[in-house]
Amino acid sequence: MRRRDLAWLGFGAVTGPRARAGDEPTARLVMLERHDCPWCRRWLREVGEAAWNASDLGRRAPLRRVDVAKEMPADFGAFAHWRFTPTFVLVQGGRELGRIIGYQGDLFFWQRAEALLAKLPQGGTGDREDSK
Repeated sequence: MRRRDLAWLGFGAVTGPRARAGDEPTARLVMLERHDCPWCRRWLREVGEAAWNASDLGRRAPLRRVDVAKEMPADFGAFAHWRFTPTFVLVQGGRELGRIIGYQGDLFFWQRAEALLAKLPQGGTGDREDSK
């Protein structure tokens, strides 16, 4: 998969109410999951979308969940080469910065997520873009 093919990962529908145009975060953590994945359910139980989005890391890169067992969203058309669930993909400015494949427990996940989000450029850490 080419990086430019991931350009649409950071865009499109998000879980919850949509913010105003120009209010979208510049970084997003995309969770590829399956409804029947026990590790995905464990992540939801131990970490969860609400806890992630309320954390400092989650404010820098809000979560977008995608159930890969359903039809992939149109903006994921080129993203067909995933293998394992859950897979967490950090996207900023239309390009992938890194990913976490699998889930081995909450402590390990938070450590890996912190290391992953350290790849975000300073000043472009997912804060909302200023309108000009």
